[in-house]
Amino acid sequence: MAVRMKDRYLNEITPALIQKFNYSTVMQVPKVEKIVINMGVGEAVSNSKVLDTAVEDLQKIAGQKPVVTKSKKAIAGFKLRENMPIGVKVTLRGERMYHFLDKLFNVSLPRVRDFRGISNKAFDGRGNYTLGLKEQLIFPEIEYDKIDKVRGMDIVIVTTAKSDEEARELLTQLGAPFVK
Repeated sequence: MAVRMKDRYLNEITPALIQKFNYSTVMQVPKVEKIVINMGVGEAVSNSKVLDTAVEDLQKIAGQKPVVTKSKKAIAGFKLRENMPIGVKVTLRGERMYHFLDKLFNVSLPRVRDFRGISNKAFDGRGNYTLGLKEQLIFPEIEYDKIDKVRGMDIVIVTTAKSDEEARELLTQLGAPFVK
């Protein structure tokens, strides 16, 4: 599945982008560098077992073990101390990245309720795209009966594109279901 998307990138998308943006070398063509999936688990402050299930869920979704993120500073209003575990994140590169991207665009996003497409406005000005999901149930690896709580996550697609226009074209060619 992942090889299919990478082959398409190399054989179809790269020549199309070279033609559209008039690049002089293949090295100028934007590509997906990495995907970072972050899951903030605020309840971990009072219940540390919640973090274990979040790690388990993210591991099933991403196919690799996530790292536990810790708080940088204490916030009394949230009963949060410095270096307390409050989330999990995973960085995907290479083969796993293409596999996840393929699964996200073709399987998971169409399973979102009332899905009309992803926003065109979530680019950061440097060619990176951020997507927020409200529930982990859209991924086929997560079984509805086995989850304790519905958790959302942030997915950041980091590209080597210089502008948002180039990144949008790259993701559209890869099959991102943008709102028409």
